[in-house]
Amino acid sequence: GLSPDGSSSYFLPRLIGLRRTQELMLTNRRLDAAAALDWGLVTEIVPDEQLLPAATTLAQKLADGPTRAHGVVKRLLIDSYGNGPETQMELEARGIAAMAGTEDGREGIAAFLA
Repeated sequence: GLSPDGSSSYFLPRLIGLRRTQELMLTNRRLDAAAALDWGLVTEIVPDEQLLPAATTLAQKLADGPTRAHGVVKRLLIDSYGNGPETQMELEARGIAAMAGTEDGREGIAAFLA
C-alpha cells in the first residue's frame, strides 16, 4: 500500500473528522455520492448530464458576486483553524472595515438593511 499524499492527511480530518478519515484511509473505502454529501465532502449532488450547467451557474453566481468580499471570507475561514476567537474577531473587524469602504461593501450594507 501507499501512504496519503496531496495534503489529504491534513485536510480530510479537518473536513470530515479524524475517525472518518481513518476509516477511509485504513480501509480504502470508496464513498458514493450520497455518503460524500452526508459526510460534508460535497454540498450538492446533480445528475451527470446536469453537472456542467450546475457548475457554470455556480461559477457565474460567484463571479457576479462581491469578489473582494469572497476573498476576505475565504481568507478568514482558512485562518480560523489557527486562530483563537479573539484573534478571529479582530481579523473579522479588520475585514469588514476594509470592505465597508468599497462599492461591494456599500451594496452589501444596503441589502442587509433593506
